[in-house]
Amino acid sequence: MSTNNLSQNTSLKALKADFLATSTSSMPYAGILFWSLAGLAGLIVTPKQLAFGVTFGSGLIFPLAVLIDKLRGRNLMAGGTSNPLTGMFLQPLVLVVMLWPLVITGAAGNPTFIVLGGAILMGVIWIPYGWAADDPAGMRHAVLRVALSYGAYLLAPAALKGSAICVAVLVCYFYSLLIMKKGGLDQRATSIA
Repeated sequence: MSTNNLSQNTSLKALKADFLATSTSSMPYAGILFWSLAGLAGLIVTPKQLAFGVTFGSGLIFPLAVLIDKLRGRNLMAGGTSNPLTGMFLQPLVLVVMLWPLVITGAAGNPTFIVLGGAILMGVIWIPYGWAADDPAGMRHAVLRVALSYGAYLLAPAALKGSAICVAVLVCYFYSLLIMKKGGLDQRATSIA
């Protein structure tokens, strides 16, 4: 079903099918690139520099996703916002942005806590994605991301905590991309961070 044919009377099942059909894999790819670079940077820079990079670099994920889709001849926003599930999916992004100051303030001299907070906050968007796409991979990703990120934060050696959190996020991305309903890394997988 084309988003042009959506109406107030469109069933929830049809809305979910349309949401899934108009999604692209650019956001997960952008997220994978971001967290890979952050993880590598964590091996070289100080924890404070990594925290700074994660805080401000996370804002580059969406523009990077747009660029990835352009290079692939696709349009990240091709589905538009006529499907109300797309709007519902995008609203938690505002929540993530609003909570960043809480994470930064809560770090209180522990910059690795900012990396942990970013990993968890940006994982929240997978929950509404999973619901909108009628795919349990979204909730599984979010829960696994929280568990692995906390585990990395608590168990990794101090010098490797930031990079370990990044690796935990990457594990979740690859797991999710493999199990999502659309399947495969290059099948119109998702449009999430």
